[in-house]
Amino acid sequence: MDKFIDKLVDTRWFMKIVALILALLLFQSVYDPIKNVSNVNVPGEHDTEVLSDVPVKTYYDTENLVVTGVPDTVELTIKGPKNVLQYAKVQRNFEVYVDLSDAKIGTERVPIKIRDISDKLEVTIDPAYVNVSIQEKVTKEYTIEVEFNQSLLEDGYISEAPEAEPKKVKITGAKDVMERITYVKAAVNIKGPINETVRREAQVLVLDKDMNKLDVLIEHETVDVIIPVKSLSKTVPIKIIEKGSPPDHITIESISLDVTEAKIYGSQEVLDKTESVRVEVDLSQFNGNTEVSLPVIISDEIKEVNPKTVKVTINTSEKNTETDENEGEEADENKMFSNLPIHLSGLASQFEASLQSPTNASLTVTGKKDKIAELQAGDFNVFLDLANLSEGDHEVKINVKGPADVDWKLATETAKISITQKDV
Repeated sequence: MDKFIDKLVDTRWFMKIVALILALLLFQSVYDPIKNVSNVNVPGEHDTEVLSDVPVKTYYDTENLVVTGVPDTVELTIKGPKNVLQYAKVQRNFEVYVDLSDAKIGTERVPIKIRDISDKLEVTIDPAYVNVSIQEKVTKEYTIEVEFNQSLLEDGYISEAPEAEPKKVKITGAKDVMERITYVKAAVNIKGPINETVRREAQVLVLDKDMNKLDVLIEHETVDVIIPVKSLSKTVPIKIIEKGSPPDHITIESISLDVTEAKIYGSQEVLDKTESVRVEVDLSQFNGNTEVSLPVIISDEIKEVNPKTVKVTINTSEKNTETDENEGEEADENKMFSNLPIHLSGLASQFEASLQSPTNASLTVTGKKDKIAELQAGDFNVFLDLANLSEGDHEVKINVKGPADVDWKLATETAKISITQKDV
């Protein structure tokens, strides 16, 4: 075996093959095609490339300054050896930049530069120079004003003041730009009609006096917006409307409601012209003392009423049909007057008062038949004596003045009233 190897080594072809392998290994160790491609300059292989949208980096004191005027991108025209040019085009290892490290506040015309590109390439930058503005960086806090189209509210609904969360936002920008800030708004883009509270995300806009958008940095570019929406409402008294006549043997002593006021909802026009709602009591249906729930009746224009029903208490008595044979006198009769206004008197001039409940009175009058028949609601003056009362809430006795030859009884003997100081 050893003799065979010695014989093979001594052959001429074996030495040639070994020399070729060594030459290839040596070439591989010293030649880097990527490294040397930029150092090879083959005559006649020059070319030109145009690179668009090449980003520009700006170096400056970002903590204290704001720079404007530097374009985001530029266009490069590159000439040189094709192989070097293609490598630069593909790898883009170079950087286009503006150096404002030593710049001062004001306006300067500065060059746009390029680095980390082969010196075998000729580069033209468009634009080559730019006018930049260098300003002091300012940060201020502003309250956000929320806007939306009020006309989108459905008829009969109103909105309370809309709010943004957060209510305030920090804005950073160049001093001269910050001085132009007039409005910081969050505009809500919604479709109508609106009949409930709206919650939306809205973009914050920073505008000058001419409503032009300003180039600033906003801490929160979007905020949550809440627009509280509620129905238009009004509180009005509930009136008792008597219908029909009670049975012949029944006298209605009093009719009262557990709730004397109701809240109605509707358009402002409807609310303005609505002074009361009503409960209709059919007296022909009652043969004695009764408690019944009856609906509160509203017009078709009113959207809603609260409460929808009220409890009606009806007190009755049996008529005395016997006559006094000795005296020959007629039996007394009763007559009821509902919704009599309660007047206020004796209040000191520096105060004003408002009735809380009841807002009107019910009165049952007893007397001779002929006298009762002549009585009208206007014959009775129902009033509260507010003399010597101070500011605050009070429960006051209800007084009645009427004809001397009849008796009467109030359904409610007292009224709640609130007294407040007049605005000067």
